[in-house]
Amino acid sequence: MMVRVMASNLYDVLGVSRTASDKEIRTAYRKLARKFHPDVNPGDKAAEARFKEIAAAYEVVGDEDNRKKYDKYGDQWEHADQIEEMQRQRGGSWSFTTGNGAGGDADFGGGDFGSIFENLFRRDRGGPRRQRGPRPGQNIETPIQVSLEEAYRGTTRMLQFDSMQPCQTCKGTGESSGAVCLTCGGAGQVSRPRRIEVKVPAGVATGSRVRIAGEGHPGIGGGPKGDLYLQVTVAGHPRFERKGDDLYVDVDVPVVDAVLGGEVEVPTIDGRVALRIKELTQNGASIRLAGKGMPKLGKSGERGDMYARIRVQVPRSLTDEQRALFEQMRGSAAEAVSAKEG
Repeated sequence: MMVRVMASNLYDVLGVSRTASDKEIRTAYRKLARKFHPDVNPGDKAAEARFKEIAAAYEVVGDEDNRKKYDKYGDQWEHADQIEEMQRQRGGSWSFTTGNGAGGDADFGGGDFGSIFENLFRRDRGGPRRQRGPRPGQNIETPIQVSLEEAYRGTTRMLQFDSMQPCQTCKGTGESSGAVCLTCGGAGQVSRPRRIEVKVPAGVATGSRVRIAGEGHPGIGGGPKGDLYLQVTVAGHPRFERKGDDLYVDVDVPVVDAVLGGEVEVPTIDGRVALRIKELTQNGASIRLAGKGMPKLGKSGERGDMYARIRVQVPRSLTDEQRALFEQMRGSAAEAVSAKEG
């Protein structure tokens, strides 16, 4: 059984072919909308009716998902989900075609086809346009680089980026003078440059994703704003090496202090601190300085550790007295070895 459903060809309404690109459809809509907009044709009922027809057509073929449904189901595109659900439930190949050239299969398995079709596709053609419910705004992600010192203490950044903002012409409603707003094309939003100061918390690391709540694109239809996310990169440091929340630093220790013990200064991001060196400290040893590392992100008051990696420094030159002392040490060491072997 073949049922033919007649419908206006929305591509013809916009003056484009069914193979037109999204850009071509958008360009055609804007051209026609400006020509027939009620603000441009005050009191012209024919122009107003033509504008509403253009806007209604663009609402369908100007939307990627709606266009796919229209190309397949024509004037019944809004009921695509119901059609496909009934196809799944009943199976078969009851075919129909639409006035825009689209066709499809929808087997309803027998019974009163007219009644099923009427109930499925009943619509109020004289009522208002379909309204979408509130939708949250999209999130914004932007990269940001900070130094190790800034990651240690926390910092602020002044960012500038393009962000969707409520259209001032239609106050975010998408309509002006009872028709689609020309400024925003009915979206209720326009893109504008925006500056915002953001806080980067202490403890961030490369790969951290910092959420700034409510600073994304505005919602649609009264929906909540999206969020802003900072994609953090921490620059390398010439002195400190970072591993997680711990810091590592190389510390030069004179050979005498390494042998006899002593005290050296260790650089930290907060300044130098004294470090006690035990006697006979070996080259390459690591000494832990508890709580001198990076703040732990999201854990107030908690810090990692710092590790001082010991580099024993051999003198580049010797006085006669120093040479004599080292010769004496060598002689003593040789005697100790001989006594042990004997």
